[in-house]
Amino acid sequence: MKTLPEILKKERYKKIKFKVTKTQHLLLKASINGVKGNFILDTGASSSCVGFESVELFLLEAKTSKTMASGAGANGMRTQMAVGNKLQLGSWKHADFDLVIFDLSHVNEALIEHKSKPVHGIIGADILMKGKAIVDYYNNYLYLQE
Repeated sequence: MKTLPEILKKERYKKIKFKVTKTQHLLLKASINGVKGNFILDTGASSSCVGFESVELFLLEAKTSKTMASGAGANGMRTQMAVGNKLQLGSWKHADFDLVIFDLSHVNEALIEHKSKPVHGIIGADILMKGKAIVDYYNNYLYLQE
């Protein structure tokens, strides 16, 4: 009988390792426009995002957005958008990736309060759906299809 990784490899899935933090968040490394950062993998977040403080780091061209963001602990936050970016998670790549930019300070304050490292952003359902994601919680792997 074949294992899950063998089946997924045959189906052209890429395997990306994540860590579980002290706060039970799933943490992974990602590159945006060739720059590496730390991200929370959040299956409940509709869009992937970065904080305002990371715009220059990831070489983003931020544009005004009328959309207001909301999430755990915060509502009605102003946002910006950055379109046409390059995203890489492990060996999985996406060449035309849009990001929401908003204030992540409340997320990072909570992480720091629990003695976890701050993050640059969140990988959300937009990417998970694009890559037909499978999350292997037991072995700490995210699988995304090419």
